[in-house]
Amino acid sequence: MEQVSERFWAKLPEGSRDALVDGLSQSELQSVLLDVTRRRAAKVTPARLVQRWQQDRFVRPSSIDPRELVNTQQRLWAALPEKFDGVQLSPVTPLGTCSAIATINQHQVVSTIRGTEVASDPTNELAIEAAVRRRAGQDRVHLAACQRVVRAQPFDGPGMSAHFELFVLVSSARDTGSCRTEAELLIDHLRFWHDVLGDKSELSFTSFKESALRDRIEDTVRPALGVAFTEDTDRTKSESYYSGAALGIGRAGEGLGDGGFTTWTADLLGDAKERCLTSCISTERLTVIGA
Repeated sequence: MEQVSERFWAKLPEGSRDALVDGLSQSELQSVLLDVTRRRAAKVTPARLVQRWQQDRFVRPSSIDPRELVNTQQRLWAALPEKFDGVQLSPVTPLGTCSAIATINQHQVVSTIRGTEVASDPTNELAIEAAVRRRAGQDRVHLAACQRVVRAQPFDGPGMSAHFELFVLVSSARDTGSCRTEAELLIDHLRFWHDVLGDKSELSFTSFKESALRDRIEDTVRPALGVAFTEDTDRTKSESYYSGAALGIGRAGEGLGDGGFTTWTADLLGDAKERCLTSCISTERLTVIGA
């Protein structure tokens, strides 16, 4: 991707990149890009629209039946505890939402010319909202959202799409020591996912570093849940994404989503004592397996 980008820049006068990246204000850059887009859009023909509709993976409709998907959404919202506030997120979020707090490569995100990016991970967005509420004085924040997202990286496999829907939970609170806060947040999230997925739910955790959390899982989380919560010692996926521990969420052998502790609200608030837990599943996968 970088090599392709360099070839494009080589076609432009020297200094063009610096002018666009640093030489213009956001409003000036937006005006320039809007003018370019308007001129290019004026050349689009109806025949070209049909061709793009059929070939562009970003715009092709999902294969899921929306009526079945709505039923899944309703069941998830109905099971959500009152302590979780539902948030209706915007389809776009500030530019850098993923790369600034979750260190995701911007090439994996669909950026816009208005200083925003198309939503690609609602956990990042809810973490920002959680930080705003924590800064306003809310003692403990529990948020939930259901959002269709778009991701720019290619997906291979039957039924895979550039856009899909996620149901997510994000909780943030201040550390009280000995991973007690982490244990309480885990119980809130895991109880919900077990309630939704039933007795065939498969909930697991992976510790990427030693901490008191393992002790709290043994003496607090497992007794409170009363259901299987296994340790996945083989997992290495997302080791650099999550902070310390990650979750696996599935049902009857089918992986549905994951989660884990992050430093996002701590980074956003500049307070290392902040704790943030995220978890999510694909509503479309859940719909397909008929859980």
